[in-house]
Amino acid sequence: MALMLIDAANLYFRAFYAIPDSVTAPDGRPVNAIRGFLDMSASLIDRRRPSRWVACLDLDWRPAFRVELVPTYKAHRVAKDGSEEIPDRLSPQVPLLLAILTAFGLACSGAEGFEADDVMATLAHRDHEPVEIVSGDRDMLAMASDRITVLYTGKGIAKLEEMGPAQVQAKYGIPAGNYADFAVLRGDPSDGLPGVAGIGEKTAAALVSRFGRIEDILAAAADGDAGFPAGAAGKVRAAREYLAVAPAAVRGRLDVPLDEIDDSLPETPRDPDRLAELGESLGVTSSVQRMQKAISKALA
Repeated sequence: MALMLIDAANLYFRAFYAIPDSVTAPDGRPVNAIRGFLDMSASLIDRRRPSRWVACLDLDWRPAFRVELVPTYKAHRVAKDGSEEIPDRLSPQVPLLLAILTAFGLACSGAEGFEADDVMATLAHRDHEPVEIVSGDRDMLAMASDRITVLYTGKGIAKLEEMGPAQVQAKYGIPAGNYADFAVLRGDPSDGLPGVAGIGEKTAAALVSRFGRIEDILAAAADGDAGFPAGAAGKVRAAREYLAVAPAAVRGRLDVPLDEIDDSLPETPRDPDRLAELGESLGVTSSVQRMQKAISKALA
């Protein structure tokens, strides 16, 4: 009963930029993100054969609780009106895509005030079966465990990186559960995390490997632990105000209040007439059929 959790926004943004926006519906509306999302999802389901599947939604892409902790959090992606910068030809496609998923009977899950990362972390944490998280956000690597695998999409769907605890350790030199501590120290421009001045990836990995969580690194720096690389303790102490709050902004929440959903792959579409109508009107019938074929194979 393996569960696949999809970062929906990551996938439709990736689809939008991978497929020319000249791909349109018969009436001229852009459908490149819709077509790409369906084709990528079909490929994932065909290759990984989950029995359960959830599209996890960003109902708040920049939650207030994270901005309060780290004011620079995703600040570089804020539009002039305060919303997220989304291409004009992408935003109208999202509700249509969700309508297709609903007609299929595929589960979607989100919560006001939380990102898709939090939704995925909560669903994965509370499950008891094997879970695969499909995401392009490296922060999700912190969820990797004997039961949870992260399928990292940084190099594209065709070149998924299958990341469990051993792979995270091999690539970054840290336990997977400490990835957030590592990211806080090193910084992450894609999320607007400044990191600690003078602490690069190598030093961050060394500190996490020796001391563990940020709280323990701060305590060791305050005590003058001899295990610090030369000069690193002072840099950590100088950044203690940032380090005291940043981990809570980076770590995925495990307590998101989510509505109950049926996450099983549907044997047949919930609303076949609506699905056929959407497929035809949007010119994505072949992608809808590809998705249905992949689901049927996964359930066979």
